[in-house]
Amino acid sequence: MAKLEKYLGYIDRTNEWCGRILSYLVPVMTILIVIEIIMRYFFDAPTCWNNELTQMIFGTYAVLAGGFVLLRNGHVHVDLIISNFSRRTQALLFIILTAPLFFLFTGMLLYHGTSFAWESLLVREHSQSAWNPPVYPWKMMLPLGGLLMLLQGIALLIRNVVVLVRGEEPVVARDGKRGDA
Repeated sequence: MAKLEKYLGYIDRTNEWCGRILSYLVPVMTILIVIEIIMRYFFDAPTCWNNELTQMIFGTYAVLAGGFVLLRNGHVHVDLIISNFSRRTQALLFIILTAPLFFLFTGMLLYHGTSFAWESLLVREHSQSAWNPPVYPWKMMLPLGGLLMLLQGIALLIRNVVVLVRGEEPVVARDGKRGDA
């Protein structure tokens, strides 16, 4: 069990590290938007690159942050009824109801995202804008984000199986902070 917890900790730390790095993209996007506003409305000289770059950064941020948000239990869900059940019952409901849909979604994201990124890489795809930057590096983030989220989902599933079988709390509490399990 200690080895399993060690591997699950690797997954958690990877997604935590990724989330912390990604958090620095928010001020970058904010600065880019402010620059565009200033250029457009004060100098009457909008840029041809700013909006597209901001969209690419945001797309990367949104896709790669999925595992981090899952680690921190930040995805939107309604647990009004489920929160009243015991922790074991919650784990069982997660395994039966949530896990299959989650793995279907992340599996599709990983499969189709890889195909989408690979095709873009093969042709060295560029956008069709006036700026015309390469987009294949940004599209490569889709399978990476899918993989990070899939790994975090596997960790969550394993922790719920442990709760169901042994009745112990998972290693990571619902708020994403290290527990005493």
